[in-house]
Amino acid sequence: MANQDNNSGRKASCGLDFVSVLDIRQCLAYSAENKYDFTMMPIVHPRYKREFLSGKGKNRQGPLTRSDLLLQSSDWTNMIVGKMSSYIDVDSEDSTYRRQSEELLAQEMTYASHLNLCAVTLQLTSINNVNLARILYSKIVNPYSYQIWLRVPMESPFVQSLEYRKDIPNKEDLVKEKENNPWEWWNVFRSVCNYNRRLGVALEVSADLPSTEEIDRWLGEPVRCLILPTSLFLTNKKGYPVLSRAHQTLLRKFVPLGVQLVVTGSVMHGSVQYYQQYIEHLWQNVRLSDPLVGFARGYEDFLQCPLQPLMDNLESHTYEVFEKDPVKYTEYQNAMLKAIVDRVPEDQAADKTLTVMVVGAGRGPLVRALLNAADKAQRKVNVYAVEKNPNAIVTLLSQKEETWHERVTVVSCDMRHWEAPEKADIIISELLGSFGDNELSPECLDGAQKFLRDDGISIPSQYTSFLCPIQSSKLYNEVRLSKEQDKHPLKHFETPYVVHQQNRLELSDTQPLFQFDHPNKDVPIDNTRFKKLQFKIRQNGVLHGFAGYFETVLYKDVMLSINPATHSPGMFSWFPIFFPVREPIHVKEGDILEVNFWRVNNSKNVWYEWCISKPWPGPIHNPNGRSYTIGL
Repeated sequence: MANQDNNSGRKASCGLDFVSVLDIRQCLAYSAENKYDFTMMPIVHPRYKREFLSGKGKNRQGPLTRSDLLLQSSDWTNMIVGKMSSYIDVDSEDSTYRRQSEELLAQEMTYASHLNLCAVTLQLTSINNVNLARILYSKIVNPYSYQIWLRVPMESPFVQSLEYRKDIPNKEDLVKEKENNPWEWWNVFRSVCNYNRRLGVALEVSADLPSTEEIDRWLGEPVRCLILPTSLFLTNKKGYPVLSRAHQTLLRKFVPLGVQLVVTGSVMHGSVQYYQQYIEHLWQNVRLSDPLVGFARGYEDFLQCPLQPLMDNLESHTYEVFEKDPVKYTEYQNAMLKAIVDRVPEDQAADKTLTVMVVGAGRGPLVRALLNAADKAQRKVNVYAVEKNPNAIVTLLSQKEETWHERVTVVSCDMRHWEAPEKADIIISELLGSFGDNELSPECLDGAQKFLRDDGISIPSQYTSFLCPIQSSKLYNEVRLSKEQDKHPLKHFETPYVVHQQNRLELSDTQPLFQFDHPNKDVPIDNTRFKKLQFKIRQNGVLHGFAGYFETVLYKDVMLSINPATHSPGMFSWFPIFFPVREPIHVKEGDILEVNFWRVNNSKNVWYEWCISKPWPGPIHNPNGRSYTIGL
């Protein structure tokens, strides 16, 4: 089916493109026999070309195209992507041809709606498509049911023409190439159509692929399908079709986005089914060895509000999900082991007992890791497990009774208000959010450090937030559709979201933002922050917001990170955070993008504010925490 969610079943969704169709039933049967999921075919046969203004075809009698009675309605909806006539040009400089094309387009779109097709395709051939965009936008803002796939080449025709020239392209040629880039055609089109979510891209894969940067730019766009000409396929030793390594790499990049594949062109390898079989083989062999991929399946580009564990007690399911992380608690245990050994030399192991406090103990994973580290180090520890959630206390007390016994004292209290009976040698916590400090770890640990010895150790000892400008039509549209009744009209654009970001492109390198150290030696303690970051844009693109990450030093050289440059392999406890911008900002290669970021607080709340100051200034997002705050 052309509208199936390809990501869920891990099966490649393949379509077959027909230039013309003599018998629609035979075409569908042929596609099904060769294991294709859908077909792409013209809505109107070229011999039915109409003339509305003048000409021999103006008064022709007979049907516009084939009857809808040829198929069941479910077949029209699930099996066919309609192709608009290629000779339609509503942006023609010839006013008569333009008006004729407008009539043809309106007629074909109306019939596509009548058939209830899931999608229709139109070809873009240049950047001059504003009238086409206007006409389509007037249709898709009304309750038309289908999606519109804009068919664009991956490689610029101008670049292809340069390859046949013997002279080296001059600066003017290179400028022209940038302006004539197919991504620019698409960008103008979707901007005119106000980023309507019914618009998608059908990307025609070329034999000579563009640069990696050009390809990656499409990863931030709503690519619905890749169109693969049969001429791309090489022949292996057994006579079957295969793709070059470069094209295999290309397909692998789009697998996480769940794009569909369309085979077009003459059969050059014996059977059209061989292409489908090869694509399916390639799809299944994309190694999803990263546990994050399996953990996040179904949550790709899904907006979630960040947790507020200080205000809300976490549920059992939430604890269970995070406790399954294969990396996080292993690294915590490594940090604990090093800290314990440093704190108690081997010659004091028999006599000295460490006092260790796990603050925010949850259901006890850090306590278990601590006891394992102590046993491995052969050191004695006296453990306090401090937790404010009364429901998690039930679990902690059960484990104390059954397993931990006298080694652990369970304390039901907010760590900031607890009056500890003694000073701790080590304080351990897991209070970090997707942006490091966004679950108020600084405030919690600052309150808890009063019962840490002057030379005591905090695990973690440091964490830093990171920021990166990104392009993502998907996330922008998800935010735009998140309006809430009776809330500030800009709330959805002034709220950070936790999201597993797939359909996105990083526009520049990630940079560090705010840093916090524990124990905090500042007097007085001040956890407000401000920083201005400047990003150099890699290539022409559109800014839709900022991805936020963090790195933390647990102890000495033991680190955890969700920053893509240093990501802890296999860890999935945290998705990145996303800070939207109200309006998409068009940026060009070499532009300096300047963002200002604040961490602000008062007696009750903490919140972030952000704004763009270059290449041109924009409004403050979330002033005074009007849309989003984190409760103390």
